[in-house]
Amino acid sequence: MIKNKRFSKHLTQENMADMLGISLRQYVRIDNEVSFPRRDVLKKLIKILDFTDEELGRYVRNMANKS
Repeated sequence: MIKNKRFSKHLTQENMADMLGISLRQYVRIDNEVSFPRRDVLKKLIKILDFTDEELGRYVRNMANKS
């Protein structure tokens, strides 16, 4: 879901890592939905990618089901 939103905004993983203030490695793990971002990073991610409440809920549920 995050990867698709990022593609729609024509942003690279490097762009996103820089905008979020995290390492590229950390962002790749978030982009591939391997790890859930910290709250502060999640807030920035929501704003940058224009997540709707519905999309955010779906993302959180998907990540919760993976743990």
